[in-house]
Amino acid sequence: MVTLQQIRDARERIAGQVVHTPCTPSQTFGEMFGGGAWFKFENLQRTGSFKERGALNRMLLLPEEDRRRGVIAASAGNHAQGVAFHAARLGIPATIVMPERTPLVKVSATERYGARVVLHGSVYDEAMAEARRIQEEEGQTLIHPFDDEGVIAGQGTIGLELLEQVPEMDVVVCSVGGGGIISGIAAAIKQIRPEVRIIGVESEALPAALRAREAGRVVTIPPAETIAEGIAVRRIGDHTFAHIQAYVDELLTVSEEEIAAGVLLLLEREKTVVEAACATTVAAVVNGHVAGLAGKNVVMVLSGGNIDVTLMSRIIDRGLVQDGRRANLRLRVKDRPGALATLTALLAEAGANVVRLDHNRAQADLWVTEAEIDLTLETRGRDHVEQVVRRLTEAGYVVERG
Repeated sequence: MVTLQQIRDARERIAGQVVHTPCTPSQTFGEMFGGGAWFKFENLQRTGSFKERGALNRMLLLPEEDRRRGVIAASAGNHAQGVAFHAARLGIPATIVMPERTPLVKVSATERYGARVVLHGSVYDEAMAEARRIQEEEGQTLIHPFDDEGVIAGQGTIGLELLEQVPEMDVVVCSVGGGGIISGIAAAIKQIRPEVRIIGVESEALPAALRAREAGRVVTIPPAETIAEGIAVRRIGDHTFAHIQAYVDELLTVSEEEIAAGVLLLLEREKTVVEAACATTVAAVVNGHVAGLAGKNVVMVLSGGNIDVTLMSRIIDRGLVQDGRRANLRLRVKDRPGALATLTALLAEAGANVVRLDHNRAQADLWVTEAEIDLTLETRGRDHVEQVVRRLTEAGYVVERG
């Protein structure tokens, strides 16, 4: 188990080499659950993620001979950039193995920092297996993204900062992938203020930590797709499992739709860009998954902001649909002059704005006098969507939701 002294030593070791990120209150988000809300902006680190804290601390612990041989890491992006950036600063050769489906923005950033990038496998586990093979062949030191005491201690420096920045905090909510960040934060806070609740949040598609807690041991869960690729881990670490069992009070999951809406909510209300993995914290709080927050001071850790622009666009679209501000509808009309005009006039009366309209006559199950219309509409919320559907239904249209 990582000690409080190890975390304090890590803080001194990395001081001035990572950003002491702000933790600011948000009245808007506090009003959503009836308490005080704070955000810890780890997305403002130089590489856009908390990962560089642990990576830097681990590399600073290396003997000079190990530094000369170089380091190797496996990562879907954030840990890769943290290792690459600080390895370059310290003059340490770095090799990073990344899954082939890693967003291009993360691959390019890692290469710009001077690391040798190897793309291998479709998921993190396959990339890690390749990293271990290369390590055995070439002799570098493996900088594990989460299952390492030095890495956990580095991430724990966030916890020390939170104790100073929000001394009145009652609850800390943090995303969970391999478990490194929540292990470090929880170890720091619980050893000083054990009464603070520590809540971990995973995507319901890949709840590796929750399944491990249920089983009482580390388990490997089946592969699954999630937009929160930064926490898409099938097996947490042995070290992190021990810390989670000792210090983390609750583990929760959130849906893909809730995560997408969380990204959009932070963009609109907090004016900050985050990746899907760290939006899980907001998703858990605003959707009521964390009980007993009324009147409490709640810190939500925004762990990273390295999001692919294309994915961001898709997440925004998905979040708008979840929030009821975009609706995808399908219906049939008579294929005759004026049918579209009648439909669009009805939509205008209902206050819905047409973003996209596809008019299809070629469907096999369409009668020769029919056409199928696919609509994407801008709407004002879920109640408004229901009003639009009701107006269309009353006008005789059979409406399907996309």
